[in-house]
Amino acid sequence: MKEAIHRHALELGFDDCRVTTAEPPTHAGEFLKWLEAKRHGAMGWLERNAAKRIDPQLVLDCARSVITLAASYGQADDVPANPNHGVIARYARYADYHDSLAQALGQLTERVQSLAGENARSLWYVDTGPILERDLGQRAGLGFIGKHTNLISRRLGNWFFISEILTTTVLEPDEPERNHCGKCTSCIDACPTSAITAPFQLDARRCISYLTIELKGAIPEEFRPAIGNRIYGCDDCLDACPWNRFAGEGRLMAPHRRDDLGQAGLIELLSLDDDGFRAKFRGTPMQRTKRRGVLRNVCVALGNVCDATALPALERAAADPEPLIAEHAQWALGQVRQRCGVD
Repeated sequence: MKEAIHRHALELGFDDCRVTTAEPPTHAGEFLKWLEAKRHGAMGWLERNAAKRIDPQLVLDCARSVITLAASYGQADDVPANPNHGVIARYARYADYHDSLAQALGQLTERVQSLAGENARSLWYVDTGPILERDLGQRAGLGFIGKHTNLISRRLGNWFFISEILTTTVLEPDEPERNHCGKCTSCIDACPTSAITAPFQLDARRCISYLTIELKGAIPEEFRPAIGNRIYGCDDCLDACPWNRFAGEGRLMAPHRRDDLGQAGLIELLSLDDDGFRAKFRGTPMQRTKRRGVLRNVCVALGNVCDATALPALERAAADPEPLIAEHAQWALGQVRQRCGVD
């Protein structure tokens, strides 16, 4: 049964498929301590469903196995060299992975059910369920958790989405993956805000991905200069990993790539109204951050770029009816005028 599931997963386009038990995650205790230290910031859902995250039985009663899957989104580095273009994290330069992977996950789950019999129960998640997916992925042998706290595959590097199928069916578990970071600290050294406070320790409150995506309010001024021209997420710690020499774009995600998001002009983005924002980012991960969040980030980027030609656009944004955009535009105006010597 396990071999049939693995074969079907590869046929559907997944780049790897591994199995572990539905026992509590290995690092459940560390996760709870991380929450106690408030390093999750404003991501309150992590605390609200913490009990489920450390006990898969609370997610699916009588769960016995977890099938973990990898879908690669590695691609040639096409971060725009033009500072007036906003940098979008690599994973977000695709159609929303929640939707892109759903069909294949659904089909694989149906295959699991047909093999296991009518009494079996299964459910799937792609970054949506209350489980510690990286922890389970390491225990299944999908990869190892690096010093930046992300999962690394020796075959796929850092660039892959993780998804899971929990099932009441007993499957033979694969061997866990051991850590292969060695003495390397490239990811720690690369972090612009020192969010990786020690090996395997992340303070999300300092992370640019958290600040530009998960944080719904104002970005603390102390971190704004370090954001540079990033407008959605940050890949620096992932990009620095030497294991990326083996990365490649997988078959499942390749058709969903959005090349237009690799060249996003900051001034043009700042002019988007609600309809324009929805039209440009519909069906992408950026849609859920909404206009107010993305344009907040664009204002910060323009404040860091220091281009006097952006002043008219920033002045209009400073009068935006959305207070979050207006406040960050005011900050950016001050930065551009001071650094460019413009009154």
